[in-house]
Amino acid sequence: MLSLITFLPAFGALLIGLIPRERKTGIRSMAIAISLLTLALSFGLFMTFDSVHLGMQFEEQAQWIPQIGITYHVGVDGISLFLIMLTTFLVPLLLFAPWDAIRDRIKLFSMMLLILETAVIGVFISLDLVLFYIFWEAMLIPMYFIIGIWGGERGSYAAIKFFLYTMSTSVLMLVAIIVLYFVGGNTFDLMQLKKVGLDSTLQLWLFGAFAAAFAVKVPLWPFHSWLPDAYSEAPTSGTILLSAIMSKAGLYGLIRFGLTLFPSALLQFGPYLLALALIGVIYGALVAWAQKDLKRLVAYSSISHLGLVAMGIFAFTLATVTHASGIGASSTTVNNPSVLSLTGSVMQMINHGIIIAALFLILAILWDRFGKRGLNDFGGLAEKMPRFMTLFLFVMLASVALPGTNGFVGEFLILLGTFMSKYQVYAIIAATIAVLSAVYMLWMTQRSFHGPVSDAVERSGVKDLSGREAWLLIPLVILILWMGIFPNLWLSRIRPSVEDLLSQAQAHVQLTTHQAEKNP
Repeated sequence: MLSLITFLPAFGALLIGLIPRERKTGIRSMAIAISLLTLALSFGLFMTFDSVHLGMQFEEQAQWIPQIGITYHVGVDGISLFLIMLTTFLVPLLLFAPWDAIRDRIKLFSMMLLILETAVIGVFISLDLVLFYIFWEAMLIPMYFIIGIWGGERGSYAAIKFFLYTMSTSVLMLVAIIVLYFVGGNTFDLMQLKKVGLDSTLQLWLFGAFAAAFAVKVPLWPFHSWLPDAYSEAPTSGTILLSAIMSKAGLYGLIRFGLTLFPSALLQFGPYLLALALIGVIYGALVAWAQKDLKRLVAYSSISHLGLVAMGIFAFTLATVTHASGIGASSTTVNNPSVLSLTGSVMQMINHGIIIAALFLILAILWDRFGKRGLNDFGGLAEKMPRFMTLFLFVMLASVALPGTNGFVGEFLILLGTFMSKYQVYAIIAATIAVLSAVYMLWMTQRSFHGPVSDAVERSGVKDLSGREAWLLIPLVILILWMGIFPNLWLSRIRPSVEDLLSQAQAHVQLTTHQAEKNP
C-alpha cells in the first residue's frame, strides 16, 4: 500500500503529460482525481494502522542495487503516518483553489505539484538512506519551478536562493551517508545502521552534516535567510507547500535520523541546539511584530512556531539520553518529559501545517480582492466581510494556541515537557513569547481590520467569501476544532512510536558507551 500511495501522484503526473495543454479542465480534473484517490488511500492507511504496535508497519523491502547495499525499504509509524496524511490532505485543496496566479501553464503546475507530493511522501516512508536522499533531492526540483515560474517579480531570485541553500547542505548530508555506509557494514538500511555503535566523535561530525540539511529545510535560525524571499515571492500554493509540508521534512529528519543514529551527538549538541531553537522562537516573533506586510508577518511567525517544535525535539533528546544513562525515571513513565515534549512536537508539526495553510489561504483571498497585503490596507473590512473575518479570527486564535484549538495541544505538551526537564527557564521564556504574540495578534487584528474604512476597501466594492472559498477553509477549520477538542485520536497513535524511538535512542547510547569503555 505504501508504494501505491507514494507513486500514484507521480503516475498521475505522467498521465497529465499525455493530455493536450489546451484542455485545462481535463488537466485540472485529472490532477484533482489523482490527489483525492491518494488521500483516500492514506485514510485507509490510517484506518488499518495498529496504534498499539511498536516499530514500523506496512513495511516493504526489496533489493534494488544489491552490489552496493541499496534496498527499496519503506515503512510507516505513528510519526510518519500523520505527516503523510497532512500531505495528501493539503494537495487536493491546492488543486481546488481558484488561484489567479496559476492561469497559465496549468499542465506544468499540476505535474510539478503531483511530483512534489510523491517526493514528500517518499521522504516520510524511506528506511534506506540512499532512497531517502533521492526523495529529499526530488522535492527541490518541482519546488524550484513553482517559485520561479509562478512567483512574483523576484520569483527567479527567490527560487535560485532556495535551491542553492538547500543543495549546498544536502551535499554535506550525502557525504555523511557515504561515510555511514563504510563504517556501518556496507549498508544504507536504517534498521541495520541503528545497531552500529558509532564513535561519539564521528557521530558529532555526521550529525552536524545531517542537521545542517534538515535545519535549512525547516528552516531553523540562523539558516532561515532564504525564507522571507521564498515565502513572499512564491504563489500561494508554493508558500503553503513550503510552510505546511516541506518544513516538516526537516523536522522529521531531525527526529527520525537524529534520534536513531546520533543520540550521543545530540547529548553533546543538545544545549546549543535548544538555545538556537529558543533564539528562533524569539527572533521570529520579534521580526514578525515589525512587519507591515501580512504575508511576511505570517512567514516570520512561522519561524517562531517551528522553533518551538524544534525545542520539543531537542528537549526530548536531552531527557532521553539522561534517562538512558541511568538517571531519573523510566522513559515509559506517564509523565516522562521526553515523551511529552516529543509527542507535542509531532502533534504541533501537524497542527502547524493545518493552521499555516489556512492563514495563507486567507491572505490569498485578500490578495485576489485587493492586490494588497499591507496592514494598513484593510480598515473597515470586518464590516464589509463578516464571514471572512469570523474565519480569519478563528484561525488566528488557533495560531496563538487558544485552548480548544489544535494549536494549544501541541504547544502545551512541548512547554510542559521542556519545563519538566532541567530547562525550565527555556520553557518560561518561550511561554512568555507565546503570550505576547497572542496579545500582538489581537491588537494587529483590531488595528488592521476594524476602524475607519480604508480607501482600498471603499473603492473595491468587495464581496464576502464565495462558496468555493468557504469550502476550501471549512475542512481546515473542522480539523482545527476536532484536533483541539479530541486530540487523543492523534496522540494515541503518536505516543507509542515516540516511546519506541526513545528506547532506540537509549539502546544506541548504551552501545556507544559500552564500546567506548572497551576501547578507551
